[in-house]
Amino acid sequence: MRLKIVQAGDPVLREKAQPLKTDEIVKDEVQRLIRDMQETMRDAPGVGLAAPQVGVPLQLAVIEDQEDFLKNLPAEELALKGRRPVPFHVLINPQIVRTGDDKAEFHEGCLSLAGFSAIVPRANTVRVEYLDERGEPASVEAAGWYARILQHEIDHLHGTLYIDRMHSRTFTSLDNWNRYGKRKAVSDA
Repeated sequence: MRLKIVQAGDPVLREKAQPLKTDEIVKDEVQRLIRDMQETMRDAPGVGLAAPQVGVPLQLAVIEDQEDFLKNLPAEELALKGRRPVPFHVLINPQIVRTGDDKAEFHEGCLSLAGFSAIVPRANTVRVEYLDERGEPASVEAAGWYARILQHEIDHLHGTLYIDRMHSRTFTSLDNWNRYGKRKAVSDA
């Protein structure tokens, strides 16, 4: 079932989400939420979705950067962003346990700030520990665009939006970004 994505201004987006206990993760209600979030993210379309974005204040996010999203992007852009397909997976109670010293600045958007974008500095590498959809401990080392997605979704679980981290002078509607900024280098924005 496709869920409604809440927009900036909804209080749930500014709350710290509640962690899930292992026995709660395997319950039908949480498993249904995971499936519904996957469908909602794919339908949007997006590369990540956190439970607070669908009005549920739980420490749960889904991520998938489909190969179809990348096929029309220039090879130079994919290389610059370190963007590769990421298979669907679930993060429960995730924690960033390490970030690299190197930063990257790129335009970022959000399904809960529909129609807008801004340049956001993020760590280019991260290590995240989490529970998977079965409640099993897991971890991932990520770089490039995948590291950005992880940081963005984990921020949602702590009541933080990309607008809290953005370079405010770069905030723009997607229409204006397509019109004026799409071909500009990030350093020129």
